[in-house]
Amino acid sequence: MGSRTPEIRHIPVLRDEIVTLLEPAKNGIIVDCTLGFGGHTRAVLERYPNAKVVAIDQDPAALEIAKDRLIDLSKGITFIHSNFSDIKTVLSELEIFGAEGIIADLGVSSMQLDSEERGFSFRFDAPLDMRMDFSADVPTAADLLANLEETEIANLIYKYGEERHSRKIARRIVREREAGRPMKTTKQLAELVARAVPRRKHQSIDPATKTFQALRIKVNNELDILERFLIDSSNLLVAGGVLAVITFHSLEDRIVKNTFQRLAGKCICPPKIPVCACGAKKTIDLINRKPIAPTEAEQLENPRSRSAKLRAVTKLEN
Repeated sequence: MGSRTPEIRHIPVLRDEIVTLLEPAKNGIIVDCTLGFGGHTRAVLERYPNAKVVAIDQDPAALEIAKDRLIDLSKGITFIHSNFSDIKTVLSELEIFGAEGIIADLGVSSMQLDSEERGFSFRFDAPLDMRMDFSADVPTAADLLANLEETEIANLIYKYGEERHSRKIARRIVREREAGRPMKTTKQLAELVARAVPRRKHQSIDPATKTFQALRIKVNNELDILERFLIDSSNLLVAGGVLAVITFHSLEDRIVKNTFQRLAGKCICPPKIPVCACGAKKTIDLINRKPIAPTEAEQLENPRSRSAKLRAVTKLEN
């Protein structure tokens, strides 16, 4: 594993912006909840050598690679195999009861996208798996498509992929399944979606993109755990601490935006209710009301950064 590490070209998204936002945490504890290959952690520790980083990742393969890549900085890092949503438990077990900085990059890593075994990408013919953590005892994408009802498949693809042809795709999946040809590989599914979804001229995005996104989100329970993570993280921040989150699609960004607004005291009750019943209480301040996007230069250097959005908040005095 260590011999392969130098071959990986890893460009952390919005690196400089993250480092700048974490300046208030330069002498404290910073939790990198989605370590990946360690690009953000490296940038933070090179700028703030007095900081201590708790580095979490749910992918054991990525965690081992990151350990190799960060070996020169390892004295300042505690590596943890866990899901980012378990931040509260992770810190409690480390007897850490407050953090000066917390960061989460919700994108899928290049290694996962480019893996011919993981089943995240339709560029390779691979088993339809899509688990971020291969050791997790959860249904794979193939399991879902083999067992869910047609309506459930359609709803899943529409809800998590915002795919307006979801019913047509679900109908074809079930038809193939009933004919003894269940979806087992990425190539099977990508070809099926291509037949079901009309492709417009000059369309740059593959027709299967939204369906694959929907299955990945469902397999890894990504959206359902996001709001809980945001609330737990804001509670774990010390006064003046910073929480920064990078999202890559509108569903994630909407959850982050709405949760941050609620934590910043914005009432979400219907206008006609005379007294607030949603329990909105101001515990944070928004650092940026509009998301921070990558510069044109970064997008040219790293095309995968194009859809990234960064939102950040700071904790108020308790």
